[in-house]
Amino acid sequence: MAKFEVNEELVRKLADLLQETGLNEIEYEINNHRIRVAKGAGAVSYAPAPAAPCAPAAVAAAPGAEAVPAGAVTAPMVGTVYVASGPGTPPFVKVGDQVSEGQTLLIIEAMKVMNPLASPRAGTVTQVLISDGQPVEYGEPLLVIE
Repeated sequence: MAKFEVNEELVRKLADLLQETGLNEIEYEINNHRIRVAKGAGAVSYAPAPAAPCAPAAVAAAPGAEAVPAGAVTAPMVGTVYVASGPGTPPFVKVGDQVSEGQTLLIIEAMKVMNPLASPRAGTVTQVLISDGQPVEYGEPLLVIE
């Protein structure tokens, strides 16, 4: 495993976000590394993120909740989703588009950082489950690629 270098600026931003929001802890994941910052304990932990499953697992839905559709691409972080590179520009993808692995599907803004979401596989976009400017949660289905 490659050595994980601590991004001190990110840790400081996370700590500032804790102070600003009144939260007790916050966790951020990028490139299979997870950073957790917590108040009170004086602890900042860094750990490799668990490997993502190769195929989506069946999710047991709680009453009133919907299961994640097969082939769904889910949000890797909490943030605001943008379907285009800017106002008035065409969306990165729409229903019926053929996409290739690594192609940008949308952007998620988190902590004032624009994070492009790359397609995990090649296929056809069959559903777009979000709208431009919508807040999203970690693990929320964004679109479906078959």
